[in-house]
Amino acid sequence: MTEVTKKIGDKILKGERLTKEDGLALYDCDDLAWLGSMADLVRYRISGDYVYYNVNRHINLTNICTSRCSFCAFGCDEDSQQAYEMNQERVLEVVKQATADPDLSGLHIVSGLHPTWPFEYYVNIIRAIKTNFPTLHLKGFTGVEITHFAKISGKSIRQVLQILMDAGLEALPGGGAEILSDRIRQQLCPNKATASEWLEVAQTAHDLGIKTNASMLYGHIETIEERIDHLLTLRKLQDKTGGFQTFICFPFHPEHTEMANMVQRTSVWDDLKTMAISRLMLDNFRNIKAYWVMLTLPIAQLALGFGANDIDGTIQEEKIMHAAGAKSSTSLSKETLIATIREAGRTPVECDCNFNIVKVF
Repeated sequence: MTEVTKKIGDKILKGERLTKEDGLALYDCDDLAWLGSMADLVRYRISGDYVYYNVNRHINLTNICTSRCSFCAFGCDEDSQQAYEMNQERVLEVVKQATADPDLSGLHIVSGLHPTWPFEYYVNIIRAIKTNFPTLHLKGFTGVEITHFAKISGKSIRQVLQILMDAGLEALPGGGAEILSDRIRQQLCPNKATASEWLEVAQTAHDLGIKTNASMLYGHIETIEERIDHLLTLRKLQDKTGGFQTFICFPFHPEHTEMANMVQRTSVWDDLKTMAISRLMLDNFRNIKAYWVMLTLPIAQLALGFGANDIDGTIQEEKIMHAAGAKSSTSLSKETLIATIREAGRTPVECDCNFNIVKVF
């Protein structure tokens, strides 16, 4: 252990906030076991031994998207053979099928930025689901989608969120943050929400009482400094609003994307280091998610020793990450998640999309 990491360790033990310089130094540290132990200490201080999961169903309304980000393998043009659209009848049919699972607590609804669908389509979808399935918790639409809705409707971000909330929306997922850097977004996703727009959606949602998640897509063209700046930007907003529920590390899957020949999939070493550093830097976030879809279940389980206390949910049908080459299952059973958490020596806790506890095992 170097003198620098020793000083950082002392700060962690004292519960002091880490700086940007500390975060950069942690990325330079190759003592992965020590990093994990420090992150695990902070995790236990904040949330004890509970590990959260939920019984949920992903619904992707369409893969037709005007953004066409270079890191995405899911979105496509209207005339693509892979293009699909879900009308309200089909959405309700899918939800009805999903409710065959008596433990289903909620839906996770995201999609591409469709070029012709009006804002009312999305509002009607939420209202129809809530009317027909009033007990389901509805988490839907990333900050990128909310920005898109504002632009196509001529309404403000606040108005869009209020209308969706009135229709039955209860939380926002954390996708679309990618790296909150104008340099990165101009190169990789110039046709969708800017960093400031994504942050505006999060802050406005929090002001309205809508909880949201936050994420980071890493392992493409970003620098380590940009990763740390991203975490600090989220931490600053969380200081102000307290509205973020969980933070998700998304390792970039280049397969099937425009960047397939430019970058390689991140290593397990990088994934665990990033998980631990995220837990140490985001001292005002209660939950850090080990998203098994991107990490695979074995690495997600290992991440529970590197600061994570949230392993996402059963999902039922994940499409976006698998389009980019994710090798994990498209769904998991509740029993598998419980066993995975227990094997790690933690307490499985079933929750809804707002982390309200359904059952402690």
